Amino acid sequence: METPLIEVKNLRKVFGHVVAVDNVSFAIQEKEFLALLGPSGCGKTTILRMIAGLEIPTQGEIYLKGRLVFSSSKGIFLPARERSVGLVFQSYALWPHMTVSENIAFGLKVKRENAKSIAKKVDDILAYMQLDNMQKRYPQEMSGGQQQRVALARMLVNKPDILLMDEPLSNLDAKLRLEMRAEIKNIHSQTGATTVYVTHDQVEGQTMASHIAVINRGLIEQIAPPKTIYRHPANLFVADFIGYPAINMIKGRTGRQGDECGVFVENGDVFLRTTYKDLPTGMNVVAGIRPESILIVEQKQLNSLEGEVRTVLPAGPETVLRVRCGGQTFSLLATQEISLSSGARIKMVLPPDSILVFEQESGRLISEES
Repeated sequence: METPLIEVKNLRKVFGHVVAVDNVSFAIQEKEFLALLGPSGCGKTTILRMIAGLEIPTQGEIYLKGRLVFSSSKGIFLPARERSVGLVFQSYALWPHMTVSENIAFGLKVKRENAKSIAKKVDDILAYMQLDNMQKRYPQEMSGGQQQRVALARMLVNKPDILLMDEPLSNLDAKLRLEMRAEIKNIHSQTGATTVYVTHDQVEGQTMASHIAVINRGLIEQIAPPKTIYRHPANLFVADFIGYPAINMIKGRTGRQGDECGVFVENGDVFLRTTYKDLPTGMNVVAGIRPESILIVEQKQLNSLEGEVRTVLPAGPETVLRVRCGGQTFSLLATQEISLSSGARIKMVLPPDSILVFEQESGRLISEES
């Protein structure tokens, strides 16, 4: 099996009495793009800083390109300057007294490359990042998006095999974030550099990464490609964290009607059929269904519910509906134009093949093969 470009084993970081990262392990193959995704304070930036050599782990091991750069048991710690990784931070971290060209050339000068080589590399990266008319400007004379391009150029001019990015787009407005997402994805595609990208923005993670690690309270809840994370979340935390509007969660107990496995909804006589072949009867569960999977219909049919529209939220080509049905409020995402207003009564269908079933106590997704 191919040696991973980045490998983290049983990594743990404790600040005083606070466990920031708790026994985390993962491996990233060459050219992969891994997003570390999770809420504020979950430990994702601490993981990135430990890989970079900016934070000393409490215990564990870190390998970069097959080389052991940290081991608590062997007493090994290579500082950041010896790890040959490219870093981009949320704050840009540009030298305010240096021009764009001087900021980009700084790392090359530290390496003592000759002046002609530095000038050529700086000119090339300025052209690549569409900054070739700004080489004499100072950071304070540039917009946030332009400063972020300079920070990326400064990293890329050294041609690192590994790129580490800590929420680099969080200071930009929505339009610029969209443009820079495409830019970073294009950079990854063209350079082939293995990338670890920290973000709390699930859309950013889903649109850019080849794999996502969802982190919660210092633990990896799930690591998988974006489509797997979205369609088959490992547990209720991942299901709820990924997706907007949030997944609908319906408490109930498993049971059967004839040969059909499904969920008897709590506080009601509704039976939601599923495509599960075998569910243990009488288990407390949560049925989950994505808002875009719920259909509005004219006639009552299998797995249909009737409810009252409470809120209509138009958003360009999409409309989010909040529908009250018994004691449950559902979110629906309609991608076609609809003319409904608050107070309207509608029938909706929850397709059996779109329903995921989670154990209520542990939150774990029940496999359809169970």
